[in-house]
Order: sequence, then C-alpha cells, then structure tokens
Amino acid sequence: MMRNSRRLIAVLCGAAATLMLGCSSLKTPATADVAVSKAAVDNAAGAGAAQYAPVELLAARDKLALANKAMAVKDYKLARDMAAQAQADAKLAQSKANSAKAQAAADAVQDDIRVLREELERNL
Repeated sequence: MMRNSRRLIAVLCGAAATLMLGCSSLKTPATADVAVSKAAVDNAAGAGAAQYAPVELLAARDKLALANKAMAVKDYKLARDMAAQAQADAKLAQSKANSAKAQAAADAVQDDIRVLREELERNL
C-alpha cells in the first residue's frame, strides 16, 4: 500500500511539473522566435527580396517590428505569433526573389541561344 502511495505521489508530482512547464512556456520571452524571424528577414533581403518581392519583405519587416513591440510589453504569445508570421512572409519573399532571379537567368540563356542560332544561320 505504501509503495502504491509513493508511486501515485511521484506520478502526480511529475504531472504537476509538466503542467507548470507547459504553462510557463507562454510566459517566457520569445527571444529565440524573434531572432529566427530576424534572420529570415535578413536572408530574404540578402537574396534580393527588396527588388523582387518588396510587398512580402515589407510585410515580414512590419510583423517583425510588431513582434519586437510585443516583446517589449512582455506579450510573449503575440510576439511568438508575429515572429512566426514574419518568418513565413520572409521565406515567401526569399522564394519569390530566388525564383525571379532564376527566371532572369533562364531568360538570359534563352537570349544567348537565340543569338547563337542567328549567327549560325548567317554563317551557313
């Protein structure tokens, strides 16, 4: 009987600790989330998103600013949410920029091929 009581107490303590950790995670700073989002915004800007996806990059920057404001007032849930949205917008901006640059490179290759064909036809 004593053994079962100790097990029950151990299980209850473990459950209480898990519950407390789960609840406290919403109260701890979302610093890592905001830092990851800032890196994503920086990466998108470095990939040329300002030129190729300015709307998405601006949205990412705005949401990152909102995440930073939420951190300042200790609204960590909002900070996490805004950071996640900023990261998603930044990834979209980076993808669009990469796609646009790849399309420009493909267009340049097509132009080179066209010029070479014209040269060949003139020489034949």
